[in-house]
Amino acid sequence: MDTEEFRQRGIEMINFIIDYHSTVVQERITPLVKPGYLRALIPELPPEDGEEWDSIMKDCEKIILPGLTHWLHPHFHAFFPIGCSYPSLLGEIMSDALACNGFSWAASPSCTELESIVLDWLGEMIGLPDKFLFCKPNSCGGGALQGSASDCNLVVLLAARHHTIKLLQRADPTVEEGKLLSSLIAYCSQEAHSSVEKSAMICLVKLGILRTDSKYRLRGSILEEAIKKDIKNGYRPFFVTATIGTTSCGSCDKIDELGPICEKYDMWLHVDAAYGGNAMICPEMRHHLKGVEYVSSFNTNPTKWMLVNYDCSAMWVSDRNKFTECLIVRPLYLAYNQEQFALDYRHWGIPLSRRFRSLKLWFTIRSFGVRGLQEYIRNHIKLAKHFARHIINDKRFELENEVHFGLVCFRMKGSNSLNENLLNTINRSGELYMVAASLGRKYVIRFCICYSKATEEHVEYAWNIISKVATQLLEGSPKGT
Repeated sequence: MDTEEFRQRGIEMINFIIDYHSTVVQERITPLVKPGYLRALIPELPPEDGEEWDSIMKDCEKIILPGLTHWLHPHFHAFFPIGCSYPSLLGEIMSDALACNGFSWAASPSCTELESIVLDWLGEMIGLPDKFLFCKPNSCGGGALQGSASDCNLVVLLAARHHTIKLLQRADPTVEEGKLLSSLIAYCSQEAHSSVEKSAMICLVKLGILRTDSKYRLRGSILEEAIKKDIKNGYRPFFVTATIGTTSCGSCDKIDELGPICEKYDMWLHVDAAYGGNAMICPEMRHHLKGVEYVSSFNTNPTKWMLVNYDCSAMWVSDRNKFTECLIVRPLYLAYNQEQFALDYRHWGIPLSRRFRSLKLWFTIRSFGVRGLQEYIRNHIKLAKHFARHIINDKRFELENEVHFGLVCFRMKGSNSLNENLLNTINRSGELYMVAASLGRKYVIRFCICYSKATEEHVEYAWNIISKVATQLLEGSPKGT
């Protein structure tokens, strides 16, 4: 493909994207395909000679698109929103086209410096304390963009583990590192994201998964009870993950209770606010941040609820030296003259290579402005509460969560199998797509506002389908089964 053809195909691709966004409402949300469908449609071996672009795109439309779940569909209400906006897409295109690798300041100065600036912007927007921002006097902290919240959860656990082992070795240099590692224990709630458990597995750290209160929140009393028990059994508690906006039900752990306990026992407190953290750009939502002054690290995903395309997960630490010391490796081929004066993001994560992710975040914030992004989030919250009122007002249903954000958890009064049947029937229709969660022993249905341009009309459409299917199920089966 030469320059002129690329110009033509680029225009065609932009038009394809616009057409897709404009017509996706006409598509079935979930595909009617079975596992392995694609292998039967694609040749077993790659072509020896290059093919014409028209042929490639024809196959894309013929065999790839029919296998998509349409996350941008107005009636997609599963999981969480997926960020996608035109300014962000343009930032993604530019980032890929510039093809720079920002592992160090010297490798691409503007790539490094823009990232640190937009992380300060976003931290200010969220209302994080000064200690997390590069730009504040006397701050030892700062932020970085990671690929996902899972990456954030892993690297902060690595840093906390390294720091704790170093402290223990200083206290007793004769103890083997393996013995110290086996004594460490971290904590999270039973509603924490699965990536927290996976991070503990990778780090070879024991993880205490703690019960929550009736509102699915981790409380200080529950944490301290576990800490005392584990200390008595010879363990060294060192790390806690709290969540703002759990995946299951959008609950928020009590940071103001957990923080003083972490300080008392010299533990690292991390807040995974992958979903709910985005809402903190609205000042009226910042009561969920009460106690954030105790926090050592914090992450949120603009790709979930701030119209930024994946991948782009924002993470901040209160002490960047403590964080990076377990990730620093200095081969000679990466050395450069100004190294002692510059920020090198290769020390802030697992990979050496780093994409120019900050461009799409910068483009998005500048294009929408803080007010535009606030309006977007407030609209989702308003629509979720509107849907929740339908649940509350219908005696066949019960609301199962506090609706803080854009997520509503509900169920029909009756058995788990009845609710599983309700969800499966709705999803099979292709008119609506939701997923389930388990709260306690209850099977609940998650309804999340995901569509970027969602209106009350979309909520009413969804409610009508849910109500209609519920009526059909109740009329066709014994009550409550």
